[in-house]
Amino acid sequence: MKIAGFQKLTLLDFPGKTACTVFTWGCNLRCPFCHNAGLVTEPFEEALTTDELYAYLKKRAGLLDGVCITGGEPLLQPDLSDFILPIREMGYAVKLDTNGTNPEKLREFCESGLVDMVAMDIKNSPEKYAVTAGTERISIDAVNRSVRYLMQQGRIPYEFRTTVVRQYHTDEDFEAIGKWIRGAEAYFLQCFQNTGHLIDSSLTGCTPSEMRGFLEVVRQDVPNAALRGI
Repeated sequence: MKIAGFQKLTLLDFPGKTACTVFTWGCNLRCPFCHNAGLVTEPFEEALTTDELYAYLKKRAGLLDGVCITGGEPLLQPDLSDFILPIREMGYAVKLDTNGTNPEKLREFCESGLVDMVAMDIKNSPEKYAVTAGTERISIDAVNRSVRYLMQQGRIPYEFRTTVVRQYHTDEDFEAIGKWIRGAEAYFLQCFQNTGHLIDSSLTGCTPSEMRGFLEVVRQDVPNAALRGI
């Protein structure tokens, strides 16, 4: 298990729970605005071992509720299920963050009982997905199968989320996204912030007013959509 980062405490990453966040190394996308770009552009450097993480969780039993596993793209890790099992046995809830490019593995983890919640990125409208994800090798069909699966599975809560970047997103894009995920359980628009450690450091975020405008467009099809981090 390639753990490239670790946040000991988060009140934001796992809705309704006090959690820690594990960052896995490696991703099959190259989103120019990724705030964890080092996880895909730099060689793997271990932040802590699996045993060290388990020891931390044993000490925090009763204080933490859950573990958020993010990346990078966690579903690229071949030993992810073996990694999660001891965490579940300690009584922790597990949230999985994914880009949705591997619907078969996503289904496997949801139906195995290993995860309690999924957060999936919606990078952009289907027509602009490849440019926003930074690679032509992405399969929009695979992403769509993940969307459809999460919306139909009825087993665990999920959320979709889009990081909004001025150079990539328009009203027309959010109109298309809204129609694509119409009826979604939860959808959040997150304003991009330039940390300076990006694949493309020239990118910029949108104003609160622009974000509210995008939200109004989306709510025509996803009434419970909301802003996050505004």
